[in-house]
Amino acid sequence: MTGLRYVYAVCRPFELPLQSQLTGIGGAPVRVLHHHELVAVVSAVPEADFSEKALKAHLEDLDWLAATARAHQGVVDALSTVTTPLPLRLATVFHDDSAVRTMIEAREGDFRRILDRLAGRVEWGVKVYLDPEAEPEPAGPAPAAAKPASGRDYLRRRRERSHAQEDRWQRAERFAQSLHERLLRQAEDARIHAPQNSALSAVPGQNVLNAAYLVPRRRSEEFVELVDRTKDEEPGIRVELTGPWAAYSFTGEES
Repeated sequence: MTGLRYVYAVCRPFELPLQSQLTGIGGAPVRVLHHHELVAVVSAVPEADFSEKALKAHLEDLDWLAATARAHQGVVDALSTVTTPLPLRLATVFHDDSAVRTMIEAREGDFRRILDRLAGRVEWGVKVYLDPEAEPEPAGPAPAAAKPASGRDYLRRRRERSHAQEDRWQRAERFAQSLHERLLRQAEDARIHAPQNSALSAVPGQNVLNAAYLVPRRRSEEFVELVDRTKDEEPGIRVELTGPWAAYSFTGEES
């Protein structure tokens, strides 16, 4: 096996076979590397792309990063169908098999502890958005807006708009907090991530809640039903559910 070793995840040995056509970064075949009672799931990657110098350049290339992240997640998703994986951070690379085994040995205690905690559990993502304020469709030509009668009138209108926007935001925050508390009753743990920037994500509305929940598989159906019941509770507030995923947010690995 030539090339550097890209490590997707660490897990317990598993009996079910991986998909026969499963490939990783650059279409390379994926294989399992055993060490003690743990395994690393790896593939070969070229040094031209994954040396320290090359990675620094690639990390500025958003298209390359997106393709690499998709391939990484594809392998982890496939693992999730046969075992509980502990995903490693994107672009975790070692020189050879021996270096991978040395890494596992050095972190064996942490890997075992985290895998015990994640066994039989999945991650669900929940986002709450305050939708852009909807304007009613005009029945005919829109009347020209009346000009403010005075500077005082102009300031009053601005204050009213500001107060209305603040009221909508506070209502969304109260809803998000209430939803989070309800979801925690079905989950074993949660992570609150920074709100998404709508300009960067191209998702309409303001992101009020961006959370991940660690949920036992046996409770996942109840968790999904609970989220679904909340989707129409508040007009102008949108709830989005993603998953189930491998428990990326609960591994202690930086993404």
